[in-house]
Amino acid sequence: MDAPVFEEFDPASDCDCPGCVHWRRVIPPSSLPGPVGHPAARGALLLAAAAGTVLAAGQPVPAVAAAHGPARPGDPRGDEPDTPQGAQAPLHSVGGGPAGPAKPGAGGELPATTRAAIINRAKKWVAARVPYSNTAYWPDGYRQDCSGFVSMAWNLPGNEWTGSLSTFGVRVSRDQLQPGDMLLFHNAADPQNGSHVVLFGGWSDYTHTYYLAYEQTRPHTRGQSTPYAYWSNSDRYVPYRYKGLAEETSAGVSAPGATSSRYPGRSFFGPGADNPHVTRLGEQLVKKGFGTYYTSGPGPRWGEADRRGVEAFQRAQGWRGGAADGWPGPETWRRLFS
Repeated sequence: MDAPVFEEFDPASDCDCPGCVHWRRVIPPSSLPGPVGHPAARGALLLAAAAGTVLAAGQPVPAVAAAHGPARPGDPRGDEPDTPQGAQAPLHSVGGGPAGPAKPGAGGELPATTRAAIINRAKKWVAARVPYSNTAYWPDGYRQDCSGFVSMAWNLPGNEWTGSLSTFGVRVSRDQLQPGDMLLFHNAADPQNGSHVVLFGGWSDYTHTYYLAYEQTRPHTRGQSTPYAYWSNSDRYVPYRYKGLAEETSAGVSAPGATSSRYPGRSFFGPGADNPHVTRLGEQLVKKGFGTYYTSGPGPRWGEADRRGVEAFQRAQGWRGGAADGWPGPETWRRLFS
């Protein structure tokens, strides 16, 4: 059984600096609420609180900000990703040499994978604490830098770099992010200056300002609560979804282009969606008598006509309120295709 994809927790910092080591000894990891990831920051807050108690009887003192301003899991200067990265390269064999040219899946399409499989592959590197390197390769054939890590998690046929990973995905909005998507910053003007990529593992707080980021950085692979979109250059990170993402069913994995009657998953519908499942949904709406909103089509690109048609069908089932929101969920799909 695949492990649950969504996770919400505040991982302990794995920073090995002397300050972090000290505060991990003296402060319980959950002594403060919220995603204050860095033990040194927690220590500073506790000291500030103690100082405020002692001075309360005297003159007022200004509030003390958390160490480093925004909460960070490590020293702000040491928390930046190593910018040197490897170039595109084939998978490497166990002996260290190239395993041959990168090969796509059968028929030339990308290898199909699921969200659960992406996250499980990422967790394997986290558990193995794979050391960061832009020249070394892990036994699975993938380079041990940030782009090699995402290439591995997405099960790509070769090692990509930040300048090529976007070709394997489609852009999505922040609201559409789901576990297994990536957040990519490629500095085209100077690729070795700040370029980085991380995997989105799910929101880690209800305000959707922090998320669980799986990434390959020094000293080793990690998964930790991270402010959206990243600690630095936040406005330059772009969300992408893997083009070869397949539906997940109890019977196994179906190809991403499959148009069977099985519900393909929420990620195939909504603004920006463009796939055969949207076409099949529209055709079935027309067949059932709910296609009056289409002026042309239906086609593979999701639009307002699709949403209104689904909403009309849901209301015909007697559903009201949030149950008739125009989004095709599993029960809507089952009834539509029954």
